[in-house]
Amino acid sequence: MKTLYVTDLDGTLLKKDQTVSEYSKRIINDLISRGELITYATARSGETAGIVTAGLNIKAPSILYNGAFICDASGKIILSHTFTERDKEMISELIAAGIYSIVYAIRNGQEKFSFIPDKISRAGLEFNNTRKTCTRYNPVKTIRELYDGETFYITIIDDCDKLKPFYEKYKKNYNCVFSKDIYSGEYWLEIMHRHANKADAVFELKQMLGCRLVVFGDEKNDIDMFRIADECYAVENAVDELKAIATAVIPDNESDGVAKQLIKLIGN
Repeated sequence: MKTLYVTDLDGTLLKKDQTVSEYSKRIINDLISRGELITYATARSGETAGIVTAGLNIKAPSILYNGAFICDASGKIILSHTFTERDKEMISELIAAGIYSIVYAIRNGQEKFSFIPDKISRAGLEFNNTRKTCTRYNPVKTIRELYDGETFYITIIDDCDKLKPFYEKYKKNYNCVFSKDIYSGEYWLEIMHRHANKADAVFELKQMLGCRLVVFGDEKNDIDMFRIADECYAVENAVDELKAIATAVIPDNESDGVAKQLIKLIGN
């Protein structure tokens, strides 16, 4: 039986400068050229994942937005989990508390992230300003416009004390990720459909391809993915909770831990 190898990106395959080293590219591309199934599962969009993985010849489907989408190598969505109209009520609840979200949705067949520039938090605006050239960038003027399209992901970047109560409120019915960003140090609350998670997505992909599953990660949002894998490897810089359930701990993301472990598992 073939094996599907799935790695997280940020903090795992990617270095601190958000790049894949030339060494890792060479190793992974060589293994792919030999027929190995290697891909990634990330909280990133297809657009930003494509930028940071440029030079990798990924052929297997990839998992985006923490499992909201599974996309083939061309970027076509082959599985998605979106919110119902009732689910969108959380946008109003957040606004009532003075919290304005970045709302990701499919609008007229195109993926967009929408926000109100003069309402969103300073940290949220700074994050969005780094993506002004992105095709998904969509500043809007009204609250009504935040509801347009098929919403699949809601992100809020704000103070920990403001976000934590909503994490506690929503985590029972949705897939919620509440964490401190490894790059900026800001607190993020990400809210998705309850089936939009890495564990469900990698399981779906495993079933599609009829493979064993080996995964790599560093953060709490990788825990469920680790629990369903045949083997799971935490990089040295991973959180302790992930290391505790890992098959083994491998070198950190600055030391090409994923590529080096792939060589150990598959061979030169």
